[in-house]
Amino acid sequence: MHEPETGLRARLVEVGVELVAREGAQALTLREIARRAGVSHGAPRRYFPTHLELLSAIARHGFGELAARVATVAGDGTATARTQLTRLAGAYLAFARENPGMYELMFRHDLLESGHLGLRDTSLPLFGRLVELVGLVRPDLDARLVAGALWANLHGIAQLWGWGSLQLATGADDFTPLLRSALDAHLGREGG
Repeated sequence: MHEPETGLRARLVEVGVELVAREGAQALTLREIARRAGVSHGAPRRYFPTHLELLSAIARHGFGELAARVATVAGDGTATARTQLTRLAGAYLAFARENPGMYELMFRHDLLESGHLGLRDTSLPLFGRLVELVGLVRPDLDARLVAGALWANLHGIAQLWGWGSLQLATGADDFTPLLRSALDAHLGREGG
């Protein structure tokens, strides 16, 4: 197989994205990605000297997809900050529900080298947008801390929802009421 350097590199990431979608983060071994890409098991090392670098490139794809979703739901920016924040949080939870393997990989910093391959450049702007919107909704609070707590709450909802725990505990069949409660807990009741 003689592809240009960027072609094989992109193919390895593409195969990793497909693999994590089908089988989860635990399936992302160099050997399995190479096998599915149709190359020798040593070929990925030419483009990704460590397993962590390949995982980071795959996660970067996930952050790019999440950022695109957030941009789509943001609309033209004329909605209130609270509405934009609700949309952003809803997109985050929907992404986690629809892409559990990728979502897990994206936030497993024990598996990733987030300083490599622009991963932080892709992930930090999402958090920055969350901080910005929290600051607009509640300028009286430390927006970075509140955004961090809200993100942790959303991550908990996503994780517990994915495991089925929240459905059992709350009897809910939709995460929207939980999202509203989380926003109210961190930002105060809307309009109140």
